[in-house]
Parts: sequence; structure tokens; C-alpha cells
Amino acid sequence: MKQTKAPTRDEMVRLLNEDLAREYQAIIAYVVYSQTMKGAEYLHIAAELARHAAEELEHAIKIAKQIDYFNGTPVVAPKPVKLSDKPKDMLRFDLENERVTIISYRERIRQAEAMGEFALSEVLREIIAQEQDHLTDLADALGIDNPRLDEPAA
Repeated sequence: MKQTKAPTRDEMVRLLNEDLAREYQAIIAYVVYSQTMKGAEYLHIAAELARHAAEELEHAIKIAKQIDYFNGTPVVAPKPVKLSDKPKDMLRFDLENERVTIISYRERIRQAEAMGEFALSEVLREIIAQEQDHLTDLADALGIDNPRLDEPAA
């Protein structure tokens, strides 16, 4: 396993702000998808997506708190949200977003530990556990296996 180079505090703020923008994206996507998904077979899934939205808000608050700890200012704009009127497309969009988020948080944990910022790595570990649950829920809803996580984030 290669050694992760410790980012500067300013670089960590920039990286955490990217993560925060992705959390905002997830909140918006889950809210919109949960309320616009149509079809009896998706009623249970829509309710699950609404629960995911609330959990993503908790993640955003935790990330914003860490940004403040590093004396940074949290971003206010989300990453773009993909829209579709097809429930399976919505679920695929969410699945890919969760996959990228997990990969990013794995790297952020390594970076935090290289910096000696163990409290940050513990916060991220709590978040990543929920993100993995979201990924599994989405893969199950699509009737597929969990996607691979050993590829770099796009």
C-alpha cells in the first residue's frame, strides 16, 4: 500500500468543500427523486430515498463543521444533479454518486490520518458506513451487485 502524502490545511479545506458540494448534491437528488419517482413498485424505494436525504443532511453538517475546524468557509453550491423521469435512471445516478463519494471519503480518511487529524478520520468513518448502506440499498433496488470501489473517483 502506498504512503499517502499529507495535504496542507488549506488543501484539506478545498477537498472537504468538494465533499460538501457532493453531499448537497445527494440531498437535492434524494429529495427530488423521492418525491417524483412514480410507480407502485417504487413507493417503498421513494420512502427510503427520503430517509437517505435526511442522513445526507447530517453528513453535510458534519463536513461543514470540519471545514470550520480547519478555519475554512463551507461552500454553498452543490455539484450538478442529474434529472430523469425514469426511476431506474434516478437510482443509477444515486448509485454512481454514492460510489464516487465512498471512494473520495476513503482517500480523505488516508489524508486526514497522514496529517495526524484522527478526529476528522473518525467523523469520515461514521459517514462512510452510512454511505455504504446507501450504496447497498440502491444496488438492491436496482437488482444488481454493489459496484466496485477500487477505481479512482472520476
